[in-house]
Amino acid sequence: MNTALSWIKAYVPDLDVTAQEYTDAMTLTGTKVEGFERLDKNLEKIVVGQILSIERHPDADKLIVCQVDIGAGEPVQIVTGAPNVKTGDKVPVVLDGGKVAGGHDGGPLPEEGIEIKKGKLRGIESNGMMCSIEELGSDRDMYPLAPESGIYILPEDTRVGADAVEVLGLRDVVFEYEITSNRVDCYSVVGIAREAAATFGKEFHPPVVKPTGNGEDINDYLKVRVENPELCPRYCARMVKNIKLAPSPGWMQRRLAASGIRPINNIVDITNYVMEEYGQPMHAFDYDTLAGHEIVVKCAKDGDVFQTLDGQERKLDGTILMINDGEKEVGIAGIMGGENSKITDSVSTMVFESACFNGTNIRLSAKKVGLRTDASGKYEKGLDPNTAKEAVNRACQLIEELGAGEVIGGIIDIYSQKREENRVPFDPEKINRLLGTDIAEDTMISYFKKIDLDYDPCSKEVIVPTWRQDLYRMADLAEEVARFYGYDKIPTTLPSGEATTGKLPYELRIQEVARETAEFCGFSQGMTYSFESPRVFDKLMIPADSRLRRTVEISNPLGEDFSVMRTTPLNGMLTSLSTNYNRRNKDVRLYEMANVYLPKAMPLTELPDERMQFTLGMYGEGDFFTMKGVVEEFFDRVGMNKKPHYDPNGDHPYLHPGRKADIVYEGVTVGYLGELHPDVADNYKIGDRAYVAVIDMPSVIPFTTFDRKYTGIAKFPAVTRDISMVVPKNVLVGQIEDVIEQRGGKVLESYHLFDIYEGAQVLAGHKSVAYSITFRAKDHTLEEKEVTSVMNKILNGLSNLGIELRA
Repeated sequence: MNTALSWIKAYVPDLDVTAQEYTDAMTLTGTKVEGFERLDKNLEKIVVGQILSIERHPDADKLIVCQVDIGAGEPVQIVTGAPNVKTGDKVPVVLDGGKVAGGHDGGPLPEEGIEIKKGKLRGIESNGMMCSIEELGSDRDMYPLAPESGIYILPEDTRVGADAVEVLGLRDVVFEYEITSNRVDCYSVVGIAREAAATFGKEFHPPVVKPTGNGEDINDYLKVRVENPELCPRYCARMVKNIKLAPSPGWMQRRLAASGIRPINNIVDITNYVMEEYGQPMHAFDYDTLAGHEIVVKCAKDGDVFQTLDGQERKLDGTILMINDGEKEVGIAGIMGGENSKITDSVSTMVFESACFNGTNIRLSAKKVGLRTDASGKYEKGLDPNTAKEAVNRACQLIEELGAGEVIGGIIDIYSQKREENRVPFDPEKINRLLGTDIAEDTMISYFKKIDLDYDPCSKEVIVPTWRQDLYRMADLAEEVARFYGYDKIPTTLPSGEATTGKLPYELRIQEVARETAEFCGFSQGMTYSFESPRVFDKLMIPADSRLRRTVEISNPLGEDFSVMRTTPLNGMLTSLSTNYNRRNKDVRLYEMANVYLPKAMPLTELPDERMQFTLGMYGEGDFFTMKGVVEEFFDRVGMNKKPHYDPNGDHPYLHPGRKADIVYEGVTVGYLGELHPDVADNYKIGDRAYVAVIDMPSVIPFTTFDRKYTGIAKFPAVTRDISMVVPKNVLVGQIEDVIEQRGGKVLESYHLFDIYEGAQVLAGHKSVAYSITFRAKDHTLEEKEVTSVMNKILNGLSNLGIELRA
């Protein structure tokens, strides 16, 4: 954003600083000035002169000799080749020893300018030079009345001998700002001037908007309807009739040109002027082109095509907000008007639009239609709807002041939900602690008042005006205090606070133990994608009606192979095992801490259940019981000291039907493990037995603890009994151990399976199982009858399972 210093001084009249002082101070208070350009750079000894007489050069057909009054007694003689001057013209004259910015061709300006010295042109003495606008470092964008080739002619009422640079408004500086997107208020001259006034401690005088309009009522001329208030929270319209198109005054043209906007005519220039002054884009419609004399704000229809003011056809869809009349579309809201309602030289009555549109919608719409304008650039940052009415009233005031037309009374203002001022709790002690300062409360409040923030002492709240959309918490107030107190004045202090012991959150500590356990057992960590192909369910032989097939679909996938979020971690693990197997890596063991994403309902109405799962996979050395041992090692290290149970009836079609089990802890299924189904192994091209285990971490964590209890060394001897049993094959070892635990009582210390045998010496359909059982009492030496009594209870329980002692 570019702004002339003279425009800022219009609202801060007491501002008296150099360009460098302004740059440094504004940057330190948060309004970063990228750089500045002095319009009077290399313009020296240039005054207003009046041509008294003109004679032809005796030796050059294209040169003339002028006698010029410069208000200093004797006139000076100047030879020129300019074709457009005549006697009586008042022109800028650079005197002997003076400087101009560049040449008359409008090329690049030399860094040091061009020095003018008196000399002779074809034998005739010339004591200076009359200047074109290009030689003064400017152009016809800033001075539209300047001739394409020739001397710039000043107005007739200009005083002879006056400083021509001052007369032309070139004693000015144009500053370039880098405004952050959250400071929407600073995308306006008024906002910049407010910051300048606060920075330099001067009075801020905003534009005084006076009531305008004749005795008529705009509602008799125009109707406005907003059908999408969520995309257009406010729409203001005013009308002007008896339009008189003409060039805008020089001061307005120069301010616009300094801001990078080419002056066109009074009506267009007023809309652009107000946009720069208030940061509020405006648009003008030819009233006579509006069918039904009606404006309707609504979204376009899919497939509509609309021709904008630049003559280009734009393809629309149903999300793009449009301005319509009673029959057709006449503008893309917040971006550009239409060719069918533009202001032409024959306009007699027009409608001024000043509205507030949804910033996100404008940004997306501009991208869709391939058109980004100054207006859309402001709208997309989110404007203050409370500025819209003041801006359109300001435009009407300028219409009357410049005699550009007759303003019709009244205003149409559709404001669906008024934006109220924000209140932020004010705690000076917290602000001082945050900044490391000791600033008095009254001083802080004085900073707030400088930028028009009110303070409510009763509620201890700062009242933030709606145009400051970046202030909504205490840290934001602290920033305001810091920038006006001075960042360079904030002392260097050590951080304050209590020293605490840093550690990971509990869940992450459990996950870290899982990683350590896996790596201790020879597993290497793998990482796989969270998104995968829906075809993996077929590879895993998961039934069509399984809940695992209910997935979160990605709206912008890289391809079908990455189009859904995973609901099981097995595909990534098995793909990694397959890659290793097919590259002839032996004895591979991998683990992964992987999230799965389980929808709570379909269609998706809320975020899915995101669950961390500890996944283990291996092939080569090791078997089912090796994997089971890794799982139990993890349980032991996280304090899950009770015995887990293994249910072989779990529904896992991707596992071998006879070598799989759900892992059950205290009645809760916390995971599963088993050998990979041979068909699934074939699908993944794994030619060896592979084993997997999956532990659901959210299910495990409630049972974990890092508390450890001390148990003293036993004082009394243990008694050991070995039993060898003939067990039906359908009875699991886990069932035997349940009976031992349930009937062993308080004196049961431990048990150990030391033999399993199947063969010709054992009954058909049975197996031989042998346990060593240890008993110990904490308070006395066990007697034989006590041990025998407990053993009998155990044997009676085992007999209920069809188990007999082996002879």
